[in-house]
Amino acid sequence: MNSQDILEIAVRAADSKRAEDIVALDVHEVSLLADYFVIMQGSSKRQLGAIAEAIAEKEEAADVKIERIEGKNSDKWVLMDLGDVVVNIFAPQVRAYYNLEKLWANAAKVDVSDWIKA
Repeated sequence: MNSQDILEIAVRAADSKRAEDIVALDVHEVSLLADYFVIMQGSSKRQLGAIAEAIAEKEEAADVKIERIEGKNSDKWVLMDLGDVVVNIFAPQVRAYYNLEKLWANAAKVDVSDWIKA
């Protein structure tokens, strides 16, 4: 399974739990950390946890190794390391504060609209 497949699974799983404002960045040319960063938000601690759980469940079902999950019980930020894909699930105010989209402004945005239900 390649990193784009892992990305698609993560985006679809997040969308199934109504993650908001999902943005995927292709960082493979600007970072050695990963191929993709995914940034999204949820409106409550419960929703952040549900999004992370859905992503973990779908990735594990596809035999993707989850390297690490940080902040699983946080009401601010959950970080999931899926190897070549790093998922950031934020509370809205924390997302605005860290503004990762600006930090990684040199990375190309990935069109994920086909993976998100309208």
